[in-house]
Amino acid sequence: MAIVIKEFDGFRVEVNNEDNRGDIILSRPPLNVIQYSQRIQMAEAMKDLDKNKNVRVIILRADGKNFSSGGNIEGFLKETPETLTMLAQNVMTPEKIRKPVIAAIQGYCFGVGLEFSLACDFRIVTKCAQLSLPEMKIGMIPGSGGSVRLARMIGLSRVKDMIMRGKRISGEESYNYGLASEVVEINELESATSNLVKELCLVSPLAQRAIKTVLNASQDAPLHVAIELEGETYGRLRSSSDFKEGVQSFVEKRKPVYTGK
Repeated sequence: MAIVIKEFDGFRVEVNNEDNRGDIILSRPPLNVIQYSQRIQMAEAMKDLDKNKNVRVIILRADGKNFSSGGNIEGFLKETPETLTMLAQNVMTPEKIRKPVIAAIQGYCFGVGLEFSLACDFRIVTKCAQLSLPEMKIGMIPGSGGSVRLARMIGLSRVKDMIMRGKRISGEESYNYGLASEVVEINELESATSNLVKELCLVSPLAQRAIKTVLNASQDAPLHVAIELEGETYGRLRSSSDFKEGVQSFVEKRKPVYTGK
């Protein structure tokens, strides 16, 4: 049973101890517009869930028919250029924390809503979802890492076609592009999310955190540096209790009981 930990302006945090999940739920339907201050609070909430010992997986999802139509444009006009240059720091949080983060996306997923989801480890989208970085249509460009992350995921040609035209793509297109991990019907979104949470909870949390760090760090590193990082991490994990438990459970043909140590 989920317990509401705290209500914020525009979102709430829920923790389900039985399922080892923590949810950050956008709660300003129908469009779930994200205010500037909300970005900071969402980042802090994710960090708190990352420290919560009862949480193995973090989910970013939304109430209503839409994930998020993006940020509050008028609100951003009030901020200074110096403040706006720091926007990417909040959105970077899903990448920087240790635990896996899933974005469950339905309906509109625009602007900073898409940028937050791009920083997550997994994106489950509905077939009827629409994804876009439409800033070009108001004389602006994405400012929270969206263009860079998207280019790495789907390639330069496709990202130019999306961003320079302010184009929307469907959930199915996002899956075919390699942006989404899974595409489902709207009534299957929660079950697909729950199934992925259960699957992620079956493996060693220590190894899971380690491979997330290796993969994210490798994106900015030369090939030989990335391979060295992987090798060093592999060597450290060989002495872990989780690795010993994994081998022992395999030999004994039973389910492993991991402790994250």
